[in-house]
Amino acid sequence: MTQDELDNLEQIARKIRKDVLISINKAGSGHTGGSLGLADIITYLYFRFLNHNPKNPEMPDRDKLVLSAGHLAPVLYAGLAHSGYFPIEKLYSLRKFESPLQGHPSYLSKLPGL
Repeated sequence: MTQDELDNLEQIARKIRKDVLISINKAGSGHTGGSLGLADIITYLYFRFLNHNPKNPEMPDRDKLVLSAGHLAPVLYAGLAHSGYFPIEKLYSLRKFESPLQGHPSYLSKLPGL
């Protein structure tokens, strides 16, 4: 990986951390520590490692990330938004009534990428 590629990933991770903090603040509740700590890993997975396509979220041969800690949903949602699954502004509906971005991710939410 070149220094420019690494710098780009670092910028994305910072944006993800920022949006995690904003979305949790707007929600009025949530756990920041785990999400902030996982931002670099989520960034690497969604921007360098996983075989996925935001334009075709149901791609049959896509990789599927299993995140077993539901309290890390804010960083998962931010990773999905920043990689293009849905508009970043939607992050700010975290934990709101009828939002697909609930406190724990669920495939029942019909959120692209979950």
